[in-house]
Amino acid sequence: MDFGFNLNRTANASAWRLLPNRWDFVAFPMIICVIALAAVGFHETMAPISTLERQAISLDPSNLPEYALRTTLRMLAAMVASLIFTLVYGTLAAKSRRASMVLVPILDILQSVPVLGYISFTVTFFLALFPGRVIGAECAAIFAIFTSQAWNMTFSFYQSLRTVPRDLDEVSRGFHLTNWQRFWKLEVPFSMPGLIWNMMMSMSGGWFFVVASEAITVGNRTIVLPGIGAYLATAIGERNLGAIGWVILTMTVVILAYDQLMFRPLVAWADKFRMETTSSGNAPASWLLDLIRRTRLIHRLLVPAGWLFAKAARVPLRLPALQGVRFPLPKSASPGRAGDIAWATVVLVLTAFVVWKVTTFVMTGVTWHEVGRVFVLGLITLLRVVVLIAIASVIWVPVGVLIGLRPALAEKIQPVAQFLAAFPANLLFPVFVVVIVKFHLDPDIWLSPLIVLGTQWYILFNVIAGATSYPNDYREAATNFQIKGWQWWRQAILPGIFPYYITGAITASGGAWNASIVAEAVSWGDTKLVAHGLGAYIAETTAAGDYPKIILGIAVMSLFVTLFNRLLWRPMYAYAEAKLRLD
Repeated sequence: MDFGFNLNRTANASAWRLLPNRWDFVAFPMIICVIALAAVGFHETMAPISTLERQAISLDPSNLPEYALRTTLRMLAAMVASLIFTLVYGTLAAKSRRASMVLVPILDILQSVPVLGYISFTVTFFLALFPGRVIGAECAAIFAIFTSQAWNMTFSFYQSLRTVPRDLDEVSRGFHLTNWQRFWKLEVPFSMPGLIWNMMMSMSGGWFFVVASEAITVGNRTIVLPGIGAYLATAIGERNLGAIGWVILTMTVVILAYDQLMFRPLVAWADKFRMETTSSGNAPASWLLDLIRRTRLIHRLLVPAGWLFAKAARVPLRLPALQGVRFPLPKSASPGRAGDIAWATVVLVLTAFVVWKVTTFVMTGVTWHEVGRVFVLGLITLLRVVVLIAIASVIWVPVGVLIGLRPALAEKIQPVAQFLAAFPANLLFPVFVVVIVKFHLDPDIWLSPLIVLGTQWYILFNVIAGATSYPNDYREAATNFQIKGWQWWRQAILPGIFPYYITGAITASGGAWNASIVAEAVSWGDTKLVAHGLGAYIAETTAAGDYPKIILGIAVMSLFVTLFNRLLWRPMYAYAEAKLRLD
């Protein structure tokens, strides 16, 4: 009798756990809305491409919700692609010595190539891949946004993999975890705080390139995709200040929405991966994450997915690509030098071949005098980038530390920082043009701040990520030993955030070189201002359609970025990896 009663009570309890509670009734409509919006967006991408030619961009504000939806879906699709690229590319670059010889310099070059350069090569491919369908143009736009998001995420993940604390690495080896298990149980969780903040920066930085990605030119044909970028381009073309105001308001709403629905829950969830033995008293919070945790039915539905992910992470796989050598090996155990020499020879031969092909093409329409002139222009832009990155570092490193060490403040500042990072700098170009012309200022000096307006946020977001990840144990130790003032900065916090700052500085400098193309040659109406520099050279030759000079400009820019990273940032990276790890 008692057994039957217990059985019935257990059955009733199991049935009760499957019934939705009041929090489920709040969360279900939100989930259904997200699924419905995604379905509508997917349906529109499968429409014939001729529908785009019949639907001209309208400046009626009532169209902005639809435009915002389509732009946001493109950015989210690009974010998913960027995350997959980051995990694969960053792992290979960090784990394989031979792969890093090629992958890291290529990453330096990729971040220096203008987004418009990618579009010109990929549009035809995607349109041919999906002939007669909108999805071909959508994939081209998504790829363009991907190129503005992926590089800083990859640098962040690479930096995290290279600076995993040695004691945690030794513990994982002591438990005989395979490289696959160590990757998911140690390395990915350790990288999460920095990666999430760089995802925020990527999402915000993508807004700057939305205008270029939603207006695709193929020969004499221009395909305009409905979206906020296309709306903004039309408003600027018609000098409609009211429409520009509606764009800014819409962007604010969208940024607040994905901050609260995506990034704030991710930040709160990733707080559990902080490396510390004592908990912080000010943990970040998210109302959406709390809501999901309070649901009954939705929570139960998510349990199987979590169980599958956990089981997959525990599979004892041993993948050669994940077998990184973290500590120096004795000479007797070092990899064969013959293999290293052979690999280096192949890399050098391929590099020489690429340089020869580029030189051959460029010299068909360029003289040696022109090459020397372009190098001088590159030095001018280099001076601008160095000065502006130094100024941005002095400003944003203390601010980032202040925000990152105070989760409650970070929660309030986060959407503001995302909006400032997402604000298209080209909306400020008319202001600069009017002021420079009115007061007869020197464009070489006063156009320079435009280079760093959109890229300075890489430094801020990475410093915030570093300060957020700074162990609470270290903060308490500094307090107990009464380490204050400049000594605290020099011996405590700066060493802790230095690897994150280097990641932000690398991506900020690469982005500044890219931004120089639009910042050194600006216009408003019939008034055009041009500063001396490599960016203006590329912009002018692109407008003229002079491909040998375009390739020359991009090649010289890539060379400057690569050498700058090799000679400055990489040695600082190595120093941070060897001396400033939080072990």
